[in-house]
Amino acid sequence: MPLTHAKPVTFINTADRKASEAFYRDVVGLTFVGDDGFAAVFDLAGAVLRITELQGFAASPHPALGWTVDDIEATMEHLISRGVTPTIYEGFGQDALGIWTSPDGAAHVAWFNDPDGNVLSLVQGG
Repeated sequence: MPLTHAKPVTFINTADRKASEAFYRDVVGLTFVGDDGFAAVFDLAGAVLRITELQGFAASPHPALGWTVDDIEATMEHLISRGVTPTIYEGFGQDALGIWTSPDGAAHVAWFNDPDGNVLSLVQGG
């Protein structure tokens, strides 16, 4: 049976589940659903996000999770006010909020990290 209508589950790995739980709940603003003993579980816009602790975990330098937003500037300002530091990549030409604009001006992207260094992103347009 195809998974066309199956509800997705997303996983974020962490070395410190309590720190990640606080970040995704208090900084990002996701709704905490519970802790099933294996993962901190969040509502991710109707999908499930499971944050799982792995001993010795090291984050990848590539994005692990992202969101499409209507107003990337307002969203980055909100996240920065909650302690997020935008990731600035040398040579990308990002603005002070860490927002990169595609050459055709249609897409805007910003990156930031969770406490483990997992790369998270915001996208507007494109």
